[in-house]
Amino acid sequence: MKRKIALVCAAAMALSLAACGNTASTTSESTASESTASESSATAEAAGEEAAASDFDNTQSITVITREEGSGTRGAFIELTGVEEKNDAGEKVDNTSAGAATQNSTNGVMTTVANDETAIGYISLGSLNDTVKAVTVGGVAASAETVKDGTYTLARPFNIVTNGDATDPVAVDFINYCMSTDGQALATEDGYIGSDDAAAFESTQPSGSITVGGSSSVSPLMEKLIEAYEGVNPNASIELLTTDSTIGVSGALDGTYTIGMASRELKDSEVEAGAKATVLAMDGIAVVVNPANPIEDLTIDQIKSIYTGETTTWDAIQ
Repeated sequence: MKRKIALVCAAAMALSLAACGNTASTTSESTASESTASESSATAEAAGEEAAASDFDNTQSITVITREEGSGTRGAFIELTGVEEKNDAGEKVDNTSAGAATQNSTNGVMTTVANDETAIGYISLGSLNDTVKAVTVGGVAASAETVKDGTYTLARPFNIVTNGDATDPVAVDFINYCMSTDGQALATEDGYIGSDDAAAFESTQPSGSITVGGSSSVSPLMEKLIEAYEGVNPNASIELLTTDSTIGVSGALDGTYTIGMASRELKDSEVEAGAKATVLAMDGIAVVVNPANPIEDLTIDQIKSIYTGETTTWDAIQ
């Protein structure tokens, strides 16, 4: 009897050990399988990206996207890249190719470039997102840091524009807020370059309403500044109108806007007419292409040749 019980126990133990062994083996095999699958997925993804880049037909014509003539971003871009040059009479001439397609907003440029693998455009650095790819310019990436240290050459000011010195109490108080530590911190948080030595803000709590209008590049930042200021001074009401830099300056001069917005330096003629600019923040101009385009870097001369129509296909970029 004892011998039978011992045999039964031994058999049960053997079956248990066999089951454990099978479970361990299965678990080990499953883990190895999952690891292999993960590695294969990563390899396939990398191969897919490489294939997508190699599939790009660089003999295609370049679709050149520019901004409207009143745009401050366009004004700064053509000046900084040399697309704008002086003629024999000393007048500035915009040599942007007649074949360039015009978009009237930053979002319009980004949407067009994102949907056309042959396209190139330029936008405010603060508006850059992953729907497009920013190329480096002369080997330098567009960033707040490179704009601030001067190594990224495509940089311009965001200007608040008034007709002489601001006199409206709400306008004066709002401009003081924009230039304060709070306002400059908002600019920095949004990817622009604010001042490091701004003063603290103390509102005089004026009552009234004003209108701010102009550059579509400055407008997103201005919207946040207005919202923050109205939270500090509920007595004030500020209307924001988005047009372009040229209208922003002329609107400030003729009284259409209490404060204008311009994403470029003021022209001599505008200063002579009484326009006064206050630099709200510095911004970079990012040169963007479609993510499918393998191009990673362009020189200023190459950008100029594309925008003047001298270079018309991607394979001509050396």
